[in-house]
Amino acid sequence: MKLHLINSTRTNNFNDPGMMGKIQAIWDEASGKVERHRDIVYGIYYDYESNYKGDYSLSVATENDSGDAWIEIPDDATYEVFMVDTADEMGIVKTWRSIWEKEEAGELRRAYTYDYEKYHPGGEIEIYIAVK
Repeated sequence: MKLHLINSTRTNNFNDPGMMGKIQAIWDEASGKVERHRDIVYGIYYDYESNYKGDYSLSVATENDSGDAWIEIPDDATYEVFMVDTADEMGIVKTWRSIWEKEEAGELRRAYTYDYEKYHPGGEIEIYIAVK
């Protein structure tokens, strides 16, 4: 899957005190560049240092081909898909915590290649986790 890259950052969920600001900044910038009611928007996690506790890169991208910067997610990966409860304002955070808990319990074998959040125009959100 080849996606138009809007912007990127590198951070860490546990050791970067500026993590929330970095993530908010790239999403704020992206919100001005996408048409909310037409485009599917992706939050792509990749270039993992180790596991979910290590550094990683995060990019925001769309299926829209209106630019010259691209990111490509390999088509040969297998994913476990997690639906986000969008009625809960903490739905994304809770879903990620659930993913980490499943991993810690040995119920999810992550590949740590490319994971992504998929934001549909209708408001649905899915998180795709690459698995081994």
